[in-house]
Amino acid sequence: MTEKKLEIVKPVSVNKILQMKHDGQKISMLTSYDYTMAKLVDEAGVDIILIGDSASNVMAGNSSTLPITLDEMIYHARSVARGAKHALVLCDMPFGSYQISVEDALKNAIRIVKESGASAVKLEGGKRVCPQIKAIIEAGIPVCGHLGLTPQSVNEFGGYGLRAKTEEEADRLLEDALALEAAGCFAIVLEKIPATLAEKVTKELKTAATIGIGAGMHTDGQVLVCQDMLGMNNGFAPKFLRKYADLHSVITTAVASYVSDVKEGKFPSTEEQY
Repeated sequence: MTEKKLEIVKPVSVNKILQMKHDGQKISMLTSYDYTMAKLVDEAGVDIILIGDSASNVMAGNSSTLPITLDEMIYHARSVARGAKHALVLCDMPFGSYQISVEDALKNAIRIVKESGASAVKLEGGKRVCPQIKAIIEAGIPVCGHLGLTPQSVNEFGGYGLRAKTEEEADRLLEDALALEAAGCFAIVLEKIPATLAEKVTKELKTAATIGIGAGMHTDGQVLVCQDMLGMNNGFAPKFLRKYADLHSVITTAVASYVSDVKEGKFPSTEEQY
């Protein structure tokens, strides 16, 4: 009888992500905010799990990402890190955790990695956050950037519409992307910008992978909010979102059946009791 060899799961590293860009291999990223979902997403083979500050919307019911705190993000990231054995665990730095000063940004990035087990952090913004990014990277923490529609700047933008529509704004976004790459970012999320611009940025960047959301097919990878792509949030349907399941119907139907069985005395049965 031959012994069954244990399969060793090699975690995805920042170097692996950069190698995937170099080789033209697409990068998959999904959000998760808890252990159970992270474990499922990880087992399905996703490359990067993002603990997005979208937890403010998805998990807490807030209308924007602004209210979520650093402590809350660390809690979610810690839960996800326990469930991820393969994927690179990337945690958003929430609003207010890096804008005040370089020292503040560095301190909070260290807290995230030290207290949660995440492998990297993500910041929104271009040139103005490069000093923070450099300091965090010099401390040994990989950083992912985020350009285009940056939800933490919703009050500045006045909404969640398409960004970089004008030539001037598109040029500025490309400059910001190159600045983030020069600062040392291993990846940059490009959110809700024209596909042609995302393709141009992707071609220009040599050492930073682009991850698109509403940015077309020519980025190095894609990211979606897990609850959105699984059809749990049935009221949210932007153009860029592809729903791979209808869990809203599955879950509400299952719960309704449970409620009915309890009220009618059908659950538990004699087989389901001790």
